[in-house]
Amino acid sequence: MANVKELLRTEENGTISFGDYSLDTKTKLSDFKFEDNTYKVKTFKEITRLEKNGGVVYESVPGSAVHDYKETERQIAFVVEAVDDIHITLEVEPEKEYKVFVDDTNIGKMKSTLGGKIDFSIELNEGETAKVQVVKL
Repeated sequence: MANVKELLRTEENGTISFGDYSLDTKTKLSDFKFEDNTYKVKTFKEITRLEKNGGVVYESVPGSAVHDYKETERQIAFVVEAVDDIHITLEVEPEKEYKVFVDDTNIGKMKSTLGGKIDFSIELNEGETAKVQVVKL
């Protein structure tokens, strides 16, 4: 896998891919339409942030490339790539429990905050990817 040079794109399988952690300066793409939603991405080596309809749905520190991102009512799934270990924050339903899987390993249950956020870290080396699934219980 590799960075998303277009910053944000749709995939043939009905998902989106976004983020370019190789950039030295913050780069943005706004007003991207997908499935009746408007997306905005900000990305570079220090942070990658995806907004949907004005709210942040994904953020990683440092920056990352995300492939095959898909949200349903019960699940968020994607593959993430970064240069080093990353910290991810996702927007989910407020005060609900979720199971988080990284490469099919359950890393635990998490309860979202009142603001609807969960966060976790993933250990990665340059060029490695991790498959992430967040499932609402």
